Amino acid sequence: MKILKNREALLALAILLLVGGVAVRFPAFVRPANLVNVFNDTSPLILLAIGQMIVILTKCIDLSVAATLALCGMVAALLNGAGVPLPLILVLVVALGAVMGAINGLLVWRLGIPSIVVTLGTMTIYRGTIFLMTQGAWVNAHQMTAGFKALPRTVIAGLPVMSWIALAAIGLFVILLTRTPLGRAFYAVGGNPHAAVYAGISVGRTQFMAFVISGALAGLTGYLWVARYAVAYVDIANGFELSVVAACVIGGVAIAGGAGSVLGTVMGALFLGVINNALPVIGISPFWQMAISGSAIVLAVAFNSAQNRPAGRIILKPVEPT
Repeated sequence: MKILKNREALLALAILLLVGGVAVRFPAFVRPANLVNVFNDTSPLILLAIGQMIVILTKCIDLSVAATLALCGMVAALLNGAGVPLPLILVLVVALGAVMGAINGLLVWRLGIPSIVVTLGTMTIYRGTIFLMTQGAWVNAHQMTAGFKALPRTVIAGLPVMSWIALAAIGLFVILLTRTPLGRAFYAVGGNPHAAVYAGISVGRTQFMAFVISGALAGLTGYLWVARYAVAYVDIANGFELSVVAACVIGGVAIAGGAGSVLGTVMGALFLGVINNALPVIGISPFWQMAISGSAIVLAVAFNSAQNRPAGRIILKPVEPT
């Protein structure tokens, strides 16, 4: 069937089946208000996964996204405590995230260091920087202004602002990847870097831009995360980078680069978001939740490999009757 070859359609079907199965035991799960909450909970993962997808498209990986989120979130909380206006905080944390992504990109581009090594190193550096800034102290809700905490939770037309930001990012990056030369360059660099060079595309500069975009999205998400949960500390979002990569893989993004879509990535994030919200509701233990999430990732990788496997070459022809 044609639908079985469409990753987005399969994920949508899997999500509907999962939601339907949960609704049998817990009907309140499918109430519109709860589904809005599920999407809102998944919005940070969607934002980070879109940035990660662009990096993976260029044959790289960014394991420092969660640390970037944590550092930018802590900086946002400290700036708020210092009395800096919220619009300026937003600009500064997005710029800081872009700079942190640019550091990753420059090390990959100019020094030729593998991205997994670079981002493992910067991940540790960024976490350590938070500790040096705060000596391990937390910034709690009473140390934040009401306006700082209210923005992501403000409801407009039935959706919180954080969800609207995620929807805006989805639309923006669909256009970027499908309608602009930069978007085509991301696919070209990941799909065939040698051909991309002959086409006049700088592989290193394109990878650099991918890291900058990923960092900027992580910076914005850092503010949203800290403001929504009204707390900032060193280990915030620790390990979240694995969920971000998992969302991309489940959404059909090829780890080898050059293949993937924003819609597929969003569906992958939503799949994980529904699992994380639904399984506790029906009383499944956290250990089984991890096992189920891991199984989904393994199945997704196996599905990707099966889809990308080249067709076998027939070297022996059947004997024709004489």
